[in-house]
Amino acid sequence: MNNFNYYVPTKIWFGNGQISHLAELSESGKRVLLVYGGGSIKKLGIYDEAMAILGGAGLEVFEMGGVEPNPRVEKAREGIELCRANDIDMLLAIGGGSVIDTAKSIAAGVCYDGDVWDLIEDSSKIRAAKPVYTVLTLSATGSEMNKNAVLSDLGRGKKASMSSDLLKPKMSICDPTYTFTVSRRQTAAGTADMISHTFENYFSPIRDSYLSSRFSEAILKTCIKYGPVALAEPDNYEARANLMWASTNAINGIAKVGAEVGWCCHPIEHELSAYYDVTHGEGLAIIIPRWMRHILSEATAWKLAEYGRNVWDLAGDDMAVAEAAIAKTEEFFFDVLGLPRTLGEVGIGDEKIDLMAANAAPSLKNAFVPLDKDDVAEILRACL
Repeated sequence: MNNFNYYVPTKIWFGNGQISHLAELSESGKRVLLVYGGGSIKKLGIYDEAMAILGGAGLEVFEMGGVEPNPRVEKAREGIELCRANDIDMLLAIGGGSVIDTAKSIAAGVCYDGDVWDLIEDSSKIRAAKPVYTVLTLSATGSEMNKNAVLSDLGRGKKASMSSDLLKPKMSICDPTYTFTVSRRQTAAGTADMISHTFENYFSPIRDSYLSSRFSEAILKTCIKYGPVALAEPDNYEARANLMWASTNAINGIAKVGAEVGWCCHPIEHELSAYYDVTHGEGLAIIIPRWMRHILSEATAWKLAEYGRNVWDLAGDDMAVAEAAIAKTEEFFFDVLGLPRTLGEVGIGDEKIDLMAANAAPSLKNAFVPLDKDDVAEILRACL
């Protein structure tokens, strides 16, 4: 195992009714910027409940709604100006990963003299950040307990992340009942996203990180068991609760410690989202099986076979199990979850593949199998 430092300062309040703990925001000051998306929190009553608790705690609330999926840098800039104009003490994100990532970006950007995109280009410039609190309404990104924030600049065809321990939320409220109304499409894409986060940690060349690998396999098996249940029974608390906790643990660091490795599929998918604004989990589901086939060799079959045996209960020699595991992954994404199978289904053709491959390749030098631009282009064309 590698040496590691594991630091997760986030307090998690998990379960039905835990929103009552929003009163704890008063520990960080009196003025809070509430960040949310398209307004579903108002339709579902979460907004009114939160406002009553915050008001009862003596907090003054300012608002910024309208955060979109694949959150835009322009929205982060808007929030930074709101914070500066109103002397905001903390951020409260109520929503999914896009909303939380926007709040994190604002929290760091308001403490930085330059443009917030500088922090995407060089996270070492993050020297301070306002406290961030979250109420999670979508199980997918795990942003409620990690140190990352992803932003898109669609005008420049860029989607990338900033990363700092200072971005880890101070507290997150995870109430599975808030995900009961999540659409079938978002539930499926979210399940694929949490599986992909787990894969990014799991596919590591470090062979003796036994515990981390078993953590990853438990998360994968949870997604495989409960993703279909949540699709069939959207208000099944057991399914939604297990998916929510799986999502959080897929990317809070517990599944990677001692086996750290560069990510494989996310840098490729970020190119799709940047140029075509596709749903992140759908793009990942399309890419992952093709990436698996591309990197399968005598040198990598051991890890894919480990996945096949421990997650899918397959038997046989390494190469046979590895190939069967890839087929099982495809079946789960495309037939069970019903996600798009090809790039063509999400409106992507061949026209930008070489450009996207060149952009993604520099981030893939330290992946489980290092990839260059020709590798990435081959994977993307296999997705067409």
